[in-house]
Amino acid sequence: MIADLLALLWAPFLMCLVLTGIHAYLGVHVLAREVVFVDIAMAQIAALGATAAFLVGYEPDTWESYVCGLSATIVGAVVLALTRSRRRHVSQEAVIGVVYAVSSAAAVLLADRAPHGAEQVRTMLVGNLLAVRPSAVVEVALLYAAVGFLHWLCRRPFFLISTDPHAAYAEGWRVRLWDFVFYASFGVVVTSSVRIAGVLLVFSYLIVPALAGVTFGGSVASRLLIGWSFGTIVSVIGMVASATFDTPTGATVVCAFGVVLLVFGLGSRLRRRLRTSAAAPREPAEVR
Repeated sequence: MIADLLALLWAPFLMCLVLTGIHAYLGVHVLAREVVFVDIAMAQIAALGATAAFLVGYEPDTWESYVCGLSATIVGAVVLALTRSRRRHVSQEAVIGVVYAVSSAAAVLLADRAPHGAEQVRTMLVGNLLAVRPSAVVEVALLYAAVGFLHWLCRRPFFLISTDPHAAYAEGWRVRLWDFVFYASFGVVVTSSVRIAGVLLVFSYLIVPALAGVTFGGSVASRLLIGWSFGTIVSVIGMVASATFDTPTGATVVCAFGVVLLVFGLGSRLRRRLRTSAAAPREPAEVR
């Protein structure tokens, strides 16, 4: 029984580790840029492109579907890069919200015209981790390694624009161009991840580990280590819970992220209160 379970889950678990590796890193950038919902917006754009491909007869696991999803995210990257301005008249988060709402509505409209469209929408939301093959893990890992190498080469402008955009403008960096490169590479990752894990799980892997890293870590390196550790632990918990209770794997891992983050948050708050109580000066004893 246990051997059968391990044989079923080892490839999905390795895929979760691959997702954790790239998304926790990108999440650090997203939180620094204060565009938390950019991932779910880009994921929904990728889902819109895949839904359009599904409408004309291409299955989600075909290269045609991937190209449609990637093309849609490149358009999204252009929009996000163009909405960046030196002086913010409108919050970029508001633009991202509009992009997400419109792409979600468009995907629903397209799915309504496609046979089994409701099933397609469900798959795009929660994915199908259990169907992951070992060869897919290797392919995605190599693709994400290439994206990671690009980010390492471009680490100076990427981190400067994420953490201090005013300094990036002052130093003469072409911020919109670098933003497009960042969001285009981001779109490559999201397009690949959505096909496997779905919109909700991709968002969870991007934000929750990075949020844990920002909460408990100081430097970028410590944030990444905490985020990667957090994502790995939650992946194990989610996989075990999914196998134990026979629930959908993607949705179970998303819920596990929420529960573990809540526990971490309560523990952090309790620890701060205990430290405050211990550091508070005590009233001197009354002299009789």
